[in-house]
Amino acid sequence: MPFRPVALLLTTALFVTGCLPDNGAEASRDTSGPMVETVVDDLHHPWGLAFLPDGGLLITERRGRLLQLDADGDNRRQIAGLPAVDHRNQGGLLDVALHPAFAENRLVYLTWAGRCDGGNATHLGRGRLDGERLVDFETLFIATPCVDSGIHFGSRLAFDRDGFLFMTVGDRGERDRAQDLADHNGSVLRLHDDGRIPADNPFVDRPDAEDAIFSYGHRNPQGAATHPQTGRVWIHEHGPRGGDEINIPAAGENFGWPIQTYGREYAGPEIAPDEVEGVTGPIHHWTPSIAPSGMTFYDHAAAPDWQGNLFVGALVKRHLARLQLDGERVVGEERWLEEREWRIRDVEVGPDGALWVITDHADGRLLRLTPD
Repeated sequence: MPFRPVALLLTTALFVTGCLPDNGAEASRDTSGPMVETVVDDLHHPWGLAFLPDGGLLITERRGRLLQLDADGDNRRQIAGLPAVDHRNQGGLLDVALHPAFAENRLVYLTWAGRCDGGNATHLGRGRLDGERLVDFETLFIATPCVDSGIHFGSRLAFDRDGFLFMTVGDRGERDRAQDLADHNGSVLRLHDDGRIPADNPFVDRPDAEDAIFSYGHRNPQGAATHPQTGRVWIHEHGPRGGDEINIPAAGENFGWPIQTYGREYAGPEIAPDEVEGVTGPIHHWTPSIAPSGMTFYDHAAAPDWQGNLFVGALVKRHLARLQLDGERVVGEERWLEEREWRIRDVEVGPDGALWVITDHADGRLLRLTPD
């Protein structure tokens, strides 16, 4: 796997439009780029966020709460009608996403770690948002087999341009599962919006494979976003002590974990540094690891200098990565918020064109980033 050098960007975005909401929150300039405003500072280990058509937000907390906030962070409500979650270690209530036709059907999708068959698994469900409750909530999919583990649930959601729902599932800490097509764990799943299996999924005709699998060989993908021009879903995933990867899932492709990786064992030695025939390498990797979580493409007129950039949160290295792209190549990288020491869990572009970020702490923050 050849090394792909990344040139550091030295430019700083300019503030061209927009203003901060007048809610009394303090804003300050980050030394490496944007203006940073703390909108909320008392979230409990938030994991995912999604914007409603009116500019309000839905935010998940791992302990099992779904919160709805107004666009200024005020008028917080806890949404009822949620499933029971297994809130241990990395588990709990995880991602949240809206149906592409949410304005008409009000459907909200959730992923969570749920109990099953003596262990737990990554679950997918949906309900209709009616006031302060999800009604008619139903479980659509469970990534089997269930495993007695508290780690590597994956759980990011993204709809592609054709309306298919992509769901990431981690290897649950048992790496060989990622190469087993009879096991959902360690894969990217492709589903209809109601949880049915698409007839053109790559393994539907193989009796030895799970037909929901779209791509496999993934370790723990905790980022997913749809490219605004191509409509394809991109993901990123955690590697061990290096080998965090950005990948573009493709039908039936093997992305290598654990038979090909830049990562190293936590005890020190390399795991599988040599290229393997039939394995698709990443378009970008971080070695040493940054522990990526959450990602979004910037596609808004409010910040022309950010246009087309990919933003990725980092949990261990504690920053927001701004990646400059040339097609499907990463050609530059900046690191924002490093001096803040915040574990960045998720990032989304708001209707106002700002970057909205949540931090993974017991007193987690909702941040609003605007160009300086």
